[in-house]
Amino acid sequence: MTAAAIIGLYVVAAYLAGSVPFGWLIGKARGMDIREHGSKNIGATNCWRVCGWPYGLAAFVLDVAKGFVPGVLLVHWWPAFIPEPFGDCPYYWEENPHWLFVVPVAAAPIVGHVFPVWLRLKGGKAVATSLGVLLALPMLRWLAVAAFGAWVVTVLITRYVSVASSVAAAAFGAAYLYVERKKAWEDDYLAVTVFVLLLVAVVLVRHKSNYVRLWKGTENKLWGKK
Repeated sequence: MTAAAIIGLYVVAAYLAGSVPFGWLIGKARGMDIREHGSKNIGATNCWRVCGWPYGLAAFVLDVAKGFVPGVLLVHWWPAFIPEPFGDCPYYWEENPHWLFVVPVAAAPIVGHVFPVWLRLKGGKAVATSLGVLLALPMLRWLAVAAFGAWVVTVLITRYVSVASSVAAAAFGAAYLYVERKKAWEDDYLAVTVFVLLLVAVVLVRHKSNYVRLWKGTENKLWGKK
């Protein structure tokens, strides 16, 4: 089997893992369709509001996991995955990653969450699953941890998850461009730079309805009054 075929199969598997709608499944287990309540989103935040914080927290952890697990498997199994001419090459995540292979696998769970095959391609906003993917990739892990810290601080200050998610996404993108400024646009890193920028754009675009509600003053806070 060729390297391209192996990566293709892994991408499909990662997409299917990412497309599992845990928030929706938890809601169904509680006897409701969360797409008919709250913000009508299948993500962890709406599950938190509709089903209660323990269930929302569980949805968040599971959404992170479905991005993290495919990424971790990719990191640890990479040498065995890639046959000639790549299988005998030294592989160093920080120094010489084959990003043209890595990026499709990293993106697949995120695409699955946003466009789940099980729910007619109507999914969530990609924040938790993206966090899981980024935590699995060594060169992006600590930037993701810092972005999650910004998310926590913003939630505590504003109580708006949409604001926190937007701040975290923008902070992650800016931090990456600053930290990797000397090589972000070089051939070896161009694929991951495009991936990071597209990821930030997806998170921001998926929150456009939240921005409208924020402007109108109708956006729900994670707790307390609007």
